[in-house]
Order: sequence, then C-alpha cells, then structure tokens
Amino acid sequence: MDVILHLAVTAMLVLGAVWKAVDLTRAPHDRLLRLLALCLFLLAAGDILGFPEVRDRLMAFAPAGVGKVAFNALYMSGLSTLILFFAASTRSAPADFRRQLRLHTGLLAGVLTTLVISMIATPPALRDHTPSTPYIGQPGIAGFYLVGNAFFIYAYVVSGLWALRYARRASRQLARSLRTMTAGLFGLALTAAGRVALVLLRIDAPGSHSELEAANQVNTDLALGCVLIGIMLFGGVQLATHLRSVLSHRRMHDQLAPLWRALVTAYPELVLHREPARPLWNRLRLRHTHARFYRRLIECRDGLVRLSPYLALAAPDTDLARCGPDRLARHITTALDLKPESEDPHTALPAVRVALPTGNDVSADARALIALSMAFARADHGHSGHPKR
Repeated sequence: MDVILHLAVTAMLVLGAVWKAVDLTRAPHDRLLRLLALCLFLLAAGDILGFPEVRDRLMAFAPAGVGKVAFNALYMSGLSTLILFFAASTRSAPADFRRQLRLHTGLLAGVLTTLVISMIATPPALRDHTPSTPYIGQPGIAGFYLVGNAFFIYAYVVSGLWALRYARRASRQLARSLRTMTAGLFGLALTAAGRVALVLLRIDAPGSHSELEAANQVNTDLALGCVLIGIMLFGGVQLATHLRSVLSHRRMHDQLAPLWRALVTAYPELVLHREPARPLWNRLRLRHTHARFYRRLIECRDGLVRLSPYLALAAPDTDLARCGPDRLARHITTALDLKPESEDPHTALPAVRVALPTGNDVSADARALIALSMAFARADHGHSGHPKR
C-alpha cells in the first residue's frame, strides 16, 4: 500500500511542478510562484529518489551513502521552501520574510552538514544502512537518523502550522484542502517522531520493537493519504478557479462583440493585433482567452473615446458619462451616421466621457461596456461584414 501511495504522491508532485513551471515562464518575477515551483520540484525529485530502485540506478557509480544524503537534501530543501512559501504568502513585512529565510537556510545548512559528517564517519561498508540494521548503535548511523528525523519533525509541524494560518484567510474550498494536507503533515511528523523513538530503542537492542515499526508504517500510509487528498483538492481548486476565469472572460469577450464590431468598422486602426486566420484553434487556446478579452475591452473603450465628439453632437444635452445603456446605444447609432467616411487628420475634436463605470477596477469597466454592447445588440444595430477574431 505504501508503494502505491508513494507513487501517487510523487505523480501529483511532478504534475504540480510542471504546471507551476509553465506558469513561472509567464510570470518569472513572481516570488510566491518561484517558491512554490521550487518547492514542488524539490519534493518531487526527493520522492523520486526515495524509491530504492531509482536511487540505486542513479547512484550506481557514486560513493556509498551519497544516495541517502542526496534524498534527504532534496526532501529537506523542499520542506524548507514550503515553509518559506507559506511565510511569503502572509504578506508580512519584507524584514520578517528575510528573517525566516535566514533562519531556515541556516538550519537546513546545519542539518545537511551534520548528515554529511555522520555519513563520512560511518565505515563505507555500513553506509547503506536502514533503521533495521543490526549496527544502528554506530554513532554515525544513529546520529544520521536522529538529526534527520528531528529536522523532519520540525519541518512537518512548522509547515503544517503555516498552512493552517494561511487557511484562515483562504477560500472555503482552498482552506479545506490545506487543512487536509495539514493533517497529513502532522501525521508525517508523528511518524518521524516514531522513527526517533525506534532508533533510540534499538541502540541497545537492534531489530527490536517491530510492532512499533509496523504501527509507524500504518501511520505513514494514513498521513500520505491525507497529503495526497489535500494536494488533489488544492490542484482541483486551482484548476476550477482557472477554468471559471477563462469561461468568464470568454463569455464577456463574446458579449462585447456587437459594440466592438460597430466601433472597429468605423475605426479599423483600433484593432491592436490581428491573429492568424485560425478562428477555431484560437478560440480553443485557453491561455490566450484573457489577452483576447482585455484587448477587446481596450479597443471598445478606445473606440468610444474616438467616437465621443460625434456622440456629443448627436446628444448635445445628454450626460454621456451617466446615460443609460439603451439610450446611449441609440446615440451611438446616430453618432456613427454623423461620422464622415474619412476624417481630416488635422482636425482636433474634443473627447467627452462616455459610459463611466461605477467602480475603478477593470471588472466595473467591463460591466459598463457589456451592458452597452447588449443594449446595442437588442436594438439590432450590428453591421455585417466586420472583422472577427
């Protein structure tokens, strides 16, 4: 059972690392994203190296004990990065994050140095050890497990506490996944504490207390199961949020079409970028949906600015900034008729404010223009033969 869970957790970590690496290529300066991508990569690499068959193949030509040190170095570095990710997510003062960075970097360096020294102090013939080896009492071997597991206890507990703190201000779905993951992290801390107790008990009685080892393995399976469920829930929340955003922007992009077509017909130069003639493929490319929506929103707003002098002529006594969408749509039709086919480039026309949003954010502007576009469509003011994207 533990092998299946190990494989499942590793697969989820690998998928997460690839996903966040792709996101990082689009936002390379995002510190949180860098930390999360690095954390997932280190934990995934550590999990892969945790399989004895993989470790033996990769370290076939390396000195004895290098594989064990490498596995612990990767996994411990991943946990330290996870702690730093949660610390950075709290939006505390930069000095607080730098203090956390110094603390955990120093602690990790000290622990890894101790593990290397312990491995060097162990005779080469005994370096391929496990907690069940009969020579567990060797100082280098006992020190390796005691120091390593003490760090794991600390890292699992601290990252779990940070996750709980982060969950308090997260959405309900994300908080549920973080709490599930935290239960798994606390369970893994308990298994690390069990390994410490097992090593201490076996120093004088090698191979004893097999019942404790069996109980620890069961607890490991349960903890890994919680971590796996938490990761899956976390990934599901992220994916659902992304898809909702894509679908929302795609819907708003289509809702802006009636107004956009009328304006770019009058002012073709407003079109910021014409994509290749692959409309179906471009429509299916999710990562371009946001850019297409924002581009259309900007083009609509620019078109209204360009048309606003003629709107002022069409409705001289109307507050175009606060005019209702249905009435404004009729004024736009009149203004488009007033606009000459070719404008004198040397003629300066004063712009006026049109369809001001109720808020200062992009969403408010989108809502105002979509209401106007829908009113334009209801009045059947669309023209045929307009460029489409």
